Amino acid sequence: MKQATAPLHIDRNGCHVTIDNVPAWVCQQCGEAYFEEREVDAIQDLIRTIDQKANKLTLSA
Repeated sequence: MKQATAPLHIDRNGCHVTIDNVPAWVCQQCGEAYFEEREVDAIQDLIRTIDQKANKLTLSA
């Protein structure tokens, strides 16, 4: 495992978000990324926000 960055793709409720350089531990053999607690918390906050905003958009349509 090597400390590096990895892309993150989120597809939720018709929204598609890509973040290119999220800090992560990346496996040097397979390329799998593992995020630490701080990044996971931020990702979960982002998902909650996407869910809330997407619901507001779809309710008004």
